[in-house]
Amino acid sequence: MTQSNDTTRVFIPLTQRRRNGRPCILPPEPGTHFQSRSQDPHILRALGRAWAWRRQLETGEAATIHDIAEAEKVTDRFVSRMLRLAYLSPDVLERLVVSRDPPSVSVIDLIEAVNLPWAEQMGRVFEDRH
Repeated sequence: MTQSNDTTRVFIPLTQRRRNGRPCILPPEPGTHFQSRSQDPHILRALGRAWAWRRQLETGEAATIHDIAEAEKVTDRFVSRMLRLAYLSPDVLERLVVSRDPPSVSVIDLIEAVNLPWAEQMGRVFEDRH
C-alpha cells in the first residue's frame, strides 16, 4: 500500500497499564492541554469528507457529484450540501481543525455559513467566543 503526501497523522498520548493481568489503555490525564482541545467528531468528519470529495473532483477521480453519491451510497443533494464545507474561510477552518475550537452552530448551520463572505463567517460560526 502506498502512502500519499497528504496523509494526516494524529498523536493521542495514551498510557497502557495492566489491570487484573490484562492490558488496559488509559486516556490522557484530565486537565492536560490535549483534553481542552476537544471537537465534535461530526464536524471533523463532515469537513474531512468535504475535502476528500473536493479533491476527487479536482483530480478527476470523480467526474460529477453523482459519481461520488453513488460510490458513498448517499444522495446527490447530501454530497452537494456537505461539499460546501470545503469552501469555508481559511481562518474558520484553522480554528475548527487545528485549534479544535468547537463552533457555536450545528453542522447544518455551518454549511449555511459558507454562503457568507469570508470576513463574516468567523462571527457566525464562533458567535459567543469572538
